[in-house]
Amino acid sequence: MTQARNPGRNAGMLALLLAAVLWGGMFPVAKSALVTLDAFWLTLIRYGSGALLFVALLAAIEGRAALRLESRTLALWRYGSAGFAGFSILAFLGLARSQPEHGAIIMALMPLLGVLVNALWRGVRPTPLNMAAIALALGGVVLVITKGHLGALLHGGEAVADLLILAGALCWVIYTLGAQDFPGWSPLRYTALSCLMAVPSIAVITLLATLAGIAQVPAVGTLAGLANELIYLIMLAGVVAVLAWNMGINTLGAGGVLFINFVPVTALIIGWLQGHRLSAAELTGALIVMGALVLGNLGRRPVARAPKSSLCRCGAGE
Repeated sequence: MTQARNPGRNAGMLALLLAAVLWGGMFPVAKSALVTLDAFWLTLIRYGSGALLFVALLAAIEGRAALRLESRTLALWRYGSAGFAGFSILAFLGLARSQPEHGAIIMALMPLLGVLVNALWRGVRPTPLNMAAIALALGGVVLVITKGHLGALLHGGEAVADLLILAGALCWVIYTLGAQDFPGWSPLRYTALSCLMAVPSIAVITLLATLAGIAQVPAVGTLAGLANELIYLIMLAGVVAVLAWNMGINTLGAGGVLFINFVPVTALIIGWLQGHRLSAAELTGALIVMGALVLGNLGRRPVARAPKSSLCRCGAGE
């Protein structure tokens, strides 16, 4: 029987690894795109296209009946806006002024942030190991953000940008836990319909930012020059990564969340190949965050396990 299960487990692990690597690569790709395309329009283009792709997949896989909102329009809009608008705009605004490696490391906090938000929101009491892991991870992120100089938290610049990314990560955690309010819905259905309902919010925010002069309507030539980056962000880091992650989590359960460690590892390797060098404090902080994730998983309460559809899709967004 063990042999019969191995192929499925192996496929699940490969799927999680693929998703984590694609999400790790998302940060340097997005950083490159943000040079000529602002965070607001990048978010609108990414999720406007992504919503159509997810809805098409949902209809093809689960049938047109799955497209019904079932009187859940407000909840889908609320969670979708937090996840897709809140996460992407805040994270991309921060990433434009920070380093891709920082963004990936901060996103690795999501499973531990989920434990904290679940405790405050759902009343799921964390274990002592959970709390120790959260404290350890936050300490690691502080090291990364400040590069070992705590006074940087009191100044602007990169530290503030990293805090924007952290706020975006918190928005995504809230969105992920919101799936618990949709029992019986598949991960694909929740993702597709919540993404679709978030598009109007993203469009309104982008319009207001454009009218205020914070954002600019991209020229056709700009978009054409970013074709490869947009394909990666929409198709690979979006659709392919999300479907692979959901498949892996559904196969391995919540323990598969440890694969999120490969997000910062991938970003660090890409950064190193591009000539970026992190300080000793930043590397130490990254290792602390990854170690804290392992510790937090060991302290997970089995009785508080979330439905598979609500397990954290972690780190990079859909």
